[in-house]
Amino acid sequence: MHTTIRTGTDCGAAIADNCLVTANNEPILSYLTDMDGVLVHEDHLVPGADKFLAELRDNGTPFLVLTNNSIRTPRDLQARLRHTGLDIPEEAIWTSALATATFLNDQRPNGTAYVVGESGLTTALHEIGYVLTDSDPDYVVLGETRTYSFEAITTAIRLVERGARFIATNPDATGPSRDGLLPATGSVAALITRATGKDPYYVGKPNPLMMRSALRRIGAHSQSTVMIGDRMDTDVIAGLEAGMRTVLVTTGISTRESVEQFPYRPTLVVDSVADLVGRTGTPFG
Repeated sequence: MHTTIRTGTDCGAAIADNCLVTANNEPILSYLTDMDGVLVHEDHLVPGADKFLAELRDNGTPFLVLTNNSIRTPRDLQARLRHTGLDIPEEAIWTSALATATFLNDQRPNGTAYVVGESGLTTALHEIGYVLTDSDPDYVVLGETRTYSFEAITTAIRLVERGARFIATNPDATGPSRDGLLPATGSVAALITRATGKDPYYVGKPNPLMMRSALRRIGAHSQSTVMIGDRMDTDVIAGLEAGMRTVLVTTGISTRESVEQFPYRPTLVVDSVADLVGRTGTPFG
């Protein structure tokens, strides 16, 4: 493929100094990729993930690493990924906590919230100027935590019942641990919904809102961006509904066989991101 180089301002304000373009001046690709199950698995590097990201960097291809997990800040996740052998700058990490903060800042700047969650979520809300309080907050914001408190959940229920708007970072019902599944945000949200009759607005995947905020973060467009994920029910459907082409890897949750259970399909199924090395510019060619 013949390529030329344009300046970053021509390719999008948030893109690095150069970007590759095809002969007809259309950007080749940007990438959004899920983290767990795609780049790492149980705190171990997925073989070839480092080469995949290195190729994106070498080609000047913009990318963003996504996660529905709202527990950690991007800086914490950067340290975790570095421990596995992946050196990813914190500005290239986009969490459901950051997407939630972006959404709330658009909806109600300088608002107030009661938060059930950890530092990844509270830090994101503090950074947009939100005040965290249990006194008549604008929102109850539910995120993921390893130590759900019955007292905190009870407070959340009472505040929602009194009129606070109910937001949750993501709908994931369970999360992994070394000892087996753990209840996650979606399960606790269901408890609050059962008690109050109020459903939350979920910001994270598979809500295309998270994908669009990620695209804006790197100045990319859906028609020239690929979403890589390991789950049909979050990553692939989120990419599809946001107008992106999708790649399913089988190093995480979904398998080639399970694809047939869904009424939609990814653009491409590969064993792992290692299969994309050497063809990140033309993954479907």
